[in-house]
Amino acid sequence: MSKNRLIVPESHKVVEAMKYEIARELGITLGADTSSRLNGTVGGEMTKRLVRLGKEYYANVVNHQ
Repeated sequence: MSKNRLIVPESHKVVEAMKYEIARELGITLGADTSSRLNGTVGGEMTKRLVRLGKEYYANVVNHQ
């Protein structure tokens, strides 16, 4: 388990769901038999999407102040 403390503990469920949704979209079956390269592909896509969502959120916050 990660040593990082979640600010919103419920976010873990959302991130897990996102991981499996992205893996499904990419045609990757996650698990111990999956290469680290494919698992990393899922992680990289998750990071890109989370950064995009964060940028969109802050753009909306700034525009609505």
